[in-house]
Amino acid sequence: MVALDLDRQTLFDWLLRLGDNALILGHRTSEWCGHGPALEEDIALANTALDLIGHCQMWYTLAAEVEGKGRTADNLAYLRDAIQFKNVKLVELPNGDIGQTMMREFLFNAFHFELLTALTGSTDPKVSEIAAKAVKEVAYQLDRASDLVVRLGDGTEESHRRMQAALDYLWPYVGEMFLADATDDALAEAGIAPRLTDIQTKWEAIVSDTLDEATLTRPDRRPDVHTGGKQGRHTEHLGYILAEMQFLQRAYPGAEW
Repeated sequence: MVALDLDRQTLFDWLLRLGDNALILGHRTSEWCGHGPALEEDIALANTALDLIGHCQMWYTLAAEVEGKGRTADNLAYLRDAIQFKNVKLVELPNGDIGQTMMREFLFNAFHFELLTALTGSTDPKVSEIAAKAVKEVAYQLDRASDLVVRLGDGTEESHRRMQAALDYLWPYVGEMFLADATDDALAEAGIAPRLTDIQTKWEAIVSDTLDEATLTRPDRRPDVHTGGKQGRHTEHLGYILAEMQFLQRAYPGAEW
């Protein structure tokens, strides 16, 4: 396994980031189940949540293997505290209305799709294999989110107002996805992951084209105001997510169906 030439802890931390992004966004998206604005959207959001949970399981399983301490994917999902989660803050924000949810899905999926596409060429065959499986589902998620951003942004006066408000609210969080630290640099140097600057260039193209079509104005504010999630510094919202998500395993350790 090529990745094991790298420091185990560095690789483990990076894999957690991938898994945590998928898990937390998947959990947030699942909150729409039974509450969607239409049956089609309710079903689509539930399927998106399931896809993301499936992705996190693959990343966590590999992370546990790399760590080599006998932990499982379930242990990593349910038995860590908020400070040990490495997801970006964007994915833990409250859903808001359907417009805000779809805007977040779009902004993250544009990044997620380009990242997974690049990871299919990773020097680590296991990373490449997981990325190849996940990218097909994320491509659909991006296509659907882009379509809804355009339809709502270039729709009625009310839908346009809501989509612009969602973009303005979420924009200060998007820059964190592209802020590389020592972990990101080490993975890129090893050929396991791409440079985040390369991903950002492709993300910018997708976002600019879609926002133009949606008649939405790109915010003037800096996109990297809220950072630190990848280092375990989160908003208060993550604590509430984990309290609900981890309750059963915390209350009844080792419980099985």
